[in-house]
Formats: sequence, C-alpha cells, structure tokens
Amino acid sequence: MPARGITVSHASSEKGRRQRQAPHDSTDYAAVQGGLAPDGAAVGEIDPHDHEEFMLEPVPRLARRSWFAMFAIWVGFGYVPTGLIVGGQLAGQGGTDGMPFGEAVLAILVGEGLLLVLTFLLGFAAMKTGLNLSLISRISYGKQGMIVPMLIMALLTLGWFASIVGMVGEIFDAAVGDITGITIINDLSLEYVLFCLFWGAVFTYSAWRGITAIEKISAAAAPFVLIIAVIVAFLMVNEFGGFGNVLDEAATRDGMSQGTAVTLLIGAWIAGVIMGVDIFRYAKNPVHVFIGAAACFILTNPLLNIIGYTGSIATGDSNFIAWMAENGVLLTILGAVLWVLALWTTNMSELYCNALYVGPAAESSGFRIKRGKIVIVVGTIGTIMGAMGFYAYFFADFITVLGAAFVPLAGPILADFYIVRRAEYATADPNRMPAVRWPAIVSFVVGAIAGITFQYWLPLPFDFPAGIAALAITFVLHLLLSKALASRPEQQQVVTEGFVSPSAGAARVI
Repeated sequence: MPARGITVSHASSEKGRRQRQAPHDSTDYAAVQGGLAPDGAAVGEIDPHDHEEFMLEPVPRLARRSWFAMFAIWVGFGYVPTGLIVGGQLAGQGGTDGMPFGEAVLAILVGEGLLLVLTFLLGFAAMKTGLNLSLISRISYGKQGMIVPMLIMALLTLGWFASIVGMVGEIFDAAVGDITGITIINDLSLEYVLFCLFWGAVFTYSAWRGITAIEKISAAAAPFVLIIAVIVAFLMVNEFGGFGNVLDEAATRDGMSQGTAVTLLIGAWIAGVIMGVDIFRYAKNPVHVFIGAAACFILTNPLLNIIGYTGSIATGDSNFIAWMAENGVLLTILGAVLWVLALWTTNMSELYCNALYVGPAAESSGFRIKRGKIVIVVGTIGTIMGAMGFYAYFFADFITVLGAAFVPLAGPILADFYIVRRAEYATADPNRMPAVRWPAIVSFVVGAIAGITFQYWLPLPFDFPAGIAALAITFVLHLLLSKALASRPEQQQVVTEGFVSPSAGAARVI
C-alpha cells in the first residue's frame, strides 16, 4: 500500500499537498547517478575517501563492485570462530545439551537458509537504492527516528569488533604461550593484551582505508582460508578414526531442540545480516547480491558449523586452531595465519559499518563528524575492550540477546521497501526526510520487547526461534500502523527535486 500523497516537511504545513523539496545542498544527484562525481569527475575516478565512503549519499552505479568482490568480501566476512562455536554447541561441547549429526545438519540448513533469505531481501534493497543502513533507515524511521536504532547497531558492531580483537589475541596467545608469566587483568596474560592492542590497531587502520582495503584483503584470503579449513577438518576426523566413529559418537548427543539450535544459528549472525546492507549497496545487480549472500550462508558459515561440530566430537574442541597448535610448529603457524586473514576481513567490516551508523546518527543530531575520526575513536575503544577480555567474559550472552531482541530492526525496512513505500525509494533524498515516522519506531520497540520476552520468560511452542517471531511481529505491526496513520503528514511520500536514485535508473531525474 504505497503512500497516497506527497508531503515535504520543509516547504509547507498544508496537509497532503503535493510539493517538491529543494535539492540537497551538497550533492548534484543527477550528475552523480548519471556518471559524474559532484565536482564533474568521472565516477570511475571517485576516491571513496574524498566522499566519506558515501556515508551520506547513495553509491553511484559506476562506483559499484564486481561479483567476485561481493563473493570474496562475504567469504571473509563470514569466516569467524562463531561458526565453529555454534557448531560445537550443537554437538554438546563441554557436556551441555547437543543433538545427533543429522539433526544438527537440519538445524544448520534451516538457520542458515533463513539468514540467506533475510540477507538477500535486505541486500536487494541496498543494491537498488545504493543506500547504507543509516540512510535507508531514515526513510522508514525518519531522520531523527533512526538515531536510536543506529546507535544500537553501533553498540553491536563495537561489541563484535572487541570480541574479534579478543579472538585474535587468544589465537596468538595459544600459539606463543605465556612466556613472561605476567598477568595484567582478569587473569589475562601480558602476551594476550599486547597481541590485542597490536591487532586492534591493524584492524582500525584497515577500516580507515575503506571498502577498497576490505575488498583487496578478502580477495587474497578467501580461497586460502576455505581450502585450509577443509583439510584440517579431514585431519581431525582421520585422527579420531574416521567419519564413521564421529557419527557413532554424535548419535549419543541429545537434549537440544531444533528451535534452540536455529535460534543459536540466527543469533550468531543476525547483526551481520543487517550490516550486509552497507556492503551490498556496492553490488551491481541481484545476481551479485545472491552470490555474496550464498558465499556466506551456503558456503562459508555452514562449512564452519559442520567443522565445529565434527571437531568438537573428534577432539573435544570446536576451534580447530587449538588442535593445530598441538600438532607441530608448522600447523601452529598455518593456523595463526589462517585466522588472522579471516578475522582481518571480518573486523574491518565491523568497524567500517560502525562508522556508517555513528556518522549519520550524529548528522541527524546536528553534528558532522568525519568518518575517519569515528573509525579511529571507536577502533581504539573496541581494542581496549578486547584487551580487557570482552570476548572471554561477555560474548555468549551477547549473541543470545542479539538473536532475540535486535532482529526486529529490519522489520520496518523490509515492510517499507517491499510493500508500504516502494515508490518513495526512487523519489526521496534520505537526507531530507520527516523527523520521525512512528510506525517504524513503535513496531521495532514492540518487536524487541517480544523477542526478549520469548527468549527469557515466555518460550514459544515447539521452541520456535524468538528472533524470527519478533521479526514477524514487527513486520506485521508496521504494516498495520502504517495503514492506520497513513493520513498523517510525515507518512506521505516524499519527492526531492533533483534527486536521482539508483533504483530509478541513471536517466531518470525528478
């Protein structure tokens, strides 16, 4: 149900009157989307650093990336130990409830399949509009209404950045050992802290360099990390006596329901799904979006889930880096290189996206902050958090809350792009939106509360995943509220004179 009228909040208070906004002060959209940078240079010559990685504007068509860039970035983005950890949890690592191998595979297919669908739907919207998550949220939530959701995403990506810094610190600490015997804080060794500080600085600098650095490092790392992971999994299973022995032992694992398993899988990755908007705005077409999503949720993440499961059965530890460290210097070095390459691409993306949440949120509050400054400040904070043990002490609860409460963030965006405001994405400059659009805010708050309630106090029948139920509630409630409040001025379709959306095609100028 597209909006019925066209309202411009800056031009008139007359309800429902069709008007056009003035062009955005700083950008010639017809030139940018038509193949020219704002200064008249060819888009192919645009330096993303000069344009703040398109933090406050759509990515032009001629600045989009190749299918292999999408594939490589998402292989690297998806290659994190959480996939192994969740696989180990499905196997009942540490004496907890688990499930047999066949049931685990079914849970992986369902969980990763849901993530794939949600990633593609959000990625398609990003590809069509060229907008990052903050800008696309301005259309759903309003220019000021998006501040709280984006600050939540900023906190989530900060937590992930700190966690991955800690993961890398653990990897090198395990490889090197406690040489000095010095403990700094929370029983963490000096070596661990120093490795965290060093790699946190490396990740921060790489994120500061932008999407080009992410693409280059991902392209170099993707084939290597996938091949090594498969080889190591084969070696672990062979050491256990073969896959038949793994299946026999796996048959003894039980107690975990399908709903719980799917919730674990979704919770481990839902923040990454929503962050995918900031990567897929560089995709050229829907096929490239699917290639990127499939690289993560058909190839990389399911592979890590299964390796984590079999590794937990065969060695007692889902993280095969620990096994590599126990089997010779060569494997130890190879394992360290493998995970640093994989986590490097992931953590660059976490921090890169964080700046795209903080920057527009600050701009909506009346403050302009350079993307590079945000990256440096947030990277420093995340590095310190990682060095202080955020990963070791808070990570498990962190991903559980993610899966339950923050999935609904995507509900209003999906409802708006595919049903409520389809036309507006081709006509509206996201920098000139109404202050607040209440249907999105109310539905998100209700969905988040529902997700937490279902996860901790009121379990759903058949262990249905709390996060998915919360997303469905948010989606439906947003549709209902949008219809009920359709006559309000801020709910009318916005048309910005001179704005050219990539979704409208380069030749269309309003």
